[in-house]
Amino acid sequence: MRNIRDEFPVLQKTFGGKLLTYLDSTASTQKPYSVIEAMDSFYKNNYSSVKRGVYQLSEKTTQSFERTRGLLKDLIGAEKEEEIIFTKGTTESINLVVSTWARQNLNAGDVLLLSQLEHHANIVPWQILQEEKKFTIKVIPCNDKAELDQAAYEDLLDSNVKCIGITHIANSVGTVNPIASMIKLARAKTKATIVVDAAQSIAHETINVQELDCDFLAFSGHKMYGPTGIGVLYGKYNLLTEMPPYHGGGEMIDQVSFTKTTYALPPAKFEAGTPAIAEVIGLGAAIDFINKIGLEKIKKHEYELTYYGTKVLSQIPGLKWVGEAKHKAGILGFTLDCAHAHDAAMILDEEAIAIRAGHHCAQPTMERFGVSATIRASIGVYNNKKDIDTLKSALLRVCKLFA
Repeated sequence: MRNIRDEFPVLQKTFGGKLLTYLDSTASTQKPYSVIEAMDSFYKNNYSSVKRGVYQLSEKTTQSFERTRGLLKDLIGAEKEEEIIFTKGTTESINLVVSTWARQNLNAGDVLLLSQLEHHANIVPWQILQEEKKFTIKVIPCNDKAELDQAAYEDLLDSNVKCIGITHIANSVGTVNPIASMIKLARAKTKATIVVDAAQSIAHETINVQELDCDFLAFSGHKMYGPTGIGVLYGKYNLLTEMPPYHGGGEMIDQVSFTKTTYALPPAKFEAGTPAIAEVIGLGAAIDFINKIGLEKIKKHEYELTYYGTKVLSQIPGLKWVGEAKHKAGILGFTLDCAHAHDAAMILDEEAIAIRAGHHCAQPTMERFGVSATIRASIGVYNNKKDIDTLKSALLRVCKLFA
């Protein structure tokens, strides 16, 4: 691939005289010039609101805004643009499903399945609703390599299972869950509605929602080289039309009176108020960036770097991996015998290395592996072998300091 790193301005910066080594893409990806410039140009040259104005500036902005919806439809293989809902991020997308579809459909006696590898955003919203609706949550366990136990999953599938919430790639350990086969099995044994958290896979794996046959898919712009504050919920159109609105306000209405309000069709029904216009336009530029490189090339590059990172870091004395699934994305989670994760992270920061230390909003996963925190180095399209080598050298320094 071309030198992708040159397209990211922050990666040209030095900290304490040392060039930044950014290995925290699982938390948030850096932004290429094309995304920054698209948003800057909008504010400088084309700023206006969308959808309501009949003047040229507003019409042009609306076209740019809706172009992103079309790009998203193509990116994930949705049937129609109206299945693409703009939200603030993955967390709001999941909360939207919980507060609308789930509140309508889950009741006492029903079962929701979640995996042991979920981010808190795909646990806590369900628990909040569970207090009200009294349905049961059951957990799909994982083995010592952080692979979901498929036999246990099959045993959990019965007629009481009304919903399955599952992450595509686990943010804490990097496991790529076999969601295609899991959805196929669920369809054969249940009538469950299936919600997929694709926050960690959207910029790393090719996704086709029609082939997967998931009912909902949630992801965030800032994890795919786009801006913060913008996310996406894909939903099958028949489900979206049956769901009540999430927020009330302008744009999501058909007719309003003081006695009754009727609502617009999706996606407008779920997009009340003035949207995050610049962020949507920036997300469109991020999709253009990804498409220009090609997801298959990105995936190949990142998997090769993950293999290299696993091989190189395994040479560090006292390093213990947390998450060794056979199918794993660019997330390297581990502990060190010599130092706590947070202490190691501070030393790495002195070397201008950005990694994440903690429970990664996945406390149940950490509990499964008997740790309170891990060091997590995560890979993006801009990383290279030099980044891994720099990380290894710095970790050896950590071990020497704490010996």
